[in-house]
Amino acid sequence: DFPLFVGVERAMESCTACEPWTGHMAFRLGLLTRLVPALKVDGEFAMAVIPATKHLSLSRLRTAAGVSNAEIASEDEFEKLFPDCELGAMPPFGNLYDMPVYAAEQLTEDDKIAFNAGSHSELVRLAYSDFDKLVHPKVVALS
Repeated sequence: DFPLFVGVERAMESCTACEPWTGHMAFRLGLLTRLVPALKVDGEFAMAVIPATKHLSLSRLRTAAGVSNAEIASEDEFEKLFPDCELGAMPPFGNLYDMPVYAAEQLTEDDKIAFNAGSHSELVRLAYSDFDKLVHPKVVALS
């Protein structure tokens, strides 16, 4: 089980838990998101955020981004992009790493989303509206 940090301002500033949850409970409630750690979209790195119950469609991403090539980057490629995160536990803040973020349109229907906080043992629960304000993802059909 993973601790889940709740309370947008406090979670974003200090990752201090004001309401403990487990990863299992967050998944059961449909709050977890799946992050495809790093993509290459026409050779440039990008991130995609989709509901945990869905799978990324690279063809839909190509269409939405208006590009001819989209692929999942190798671990060797994206490991260097996120030196402050555990491999595979990157939060969906591509804007902090100078890369665009694509968010599945289904996420806009959720009040809250949950995602890794840079490690495999910590999660952040955040209002989708706050995620949108912080990251400004391009909302597209991804699954």
